Parts: sequence; C-alpha cells; structure tokens
Amino acid sequence: MTSTSTMNIALPEALRAYVAQRVESGQYGNTSEYIRELIRQDQREQAAAHLRALLEEGLASGVPTPDTPTDWDELQALARGNRG
Repeated sequence: MTSTSTMNIALPEALRAYVAQRVESGQYGNTSEYIRELIRQDQREQAAAHLRALLEEGLASGVPTPDTPTDWDELQALARGNRG
C-alpha cells in the first residue's frame, strides 16, 4: 500500500476558485484528486518530452546502419540489466 503525506500549497483566490470549480463539476472527488491528476499529467508530458529528445538524438546521430547479431546481443544484455 502506498503511503501518503500532506502538502500545503498557497494559491491566489482565482486559482483556488478554479480548482473548486473543477471539483464541483463532479469529475474529481476532491481537491487532492485534481492535483494528483495534474501531477500525473505532468509526469506523462515529461516522459513524452524525454522520449522525443531521445528520438531526435537518434535521428541526428548519423546515417543508419543495418542491425547485426552483435547489436541484438548487446540490447538483450542491456534489457537483462547487464551493462558491460
């Protein structure tokens, strides 16, 4: 089971009212659910940005070469946690 702890934040009245409106819409059970969903969304966006950066790095790395059996052996070793 995941433990939780309390975090207090200060919001301007306009933002507090917006959060209350989102909760009152019925989509979220309470303020904490709304904030947790915003954090999860940010985590997904950060992961997508990281993936995009890796893809761009790969595309910019030069002319592609055909995979070799050695390449696949190295990938399988990495997948098993062997980095050497």
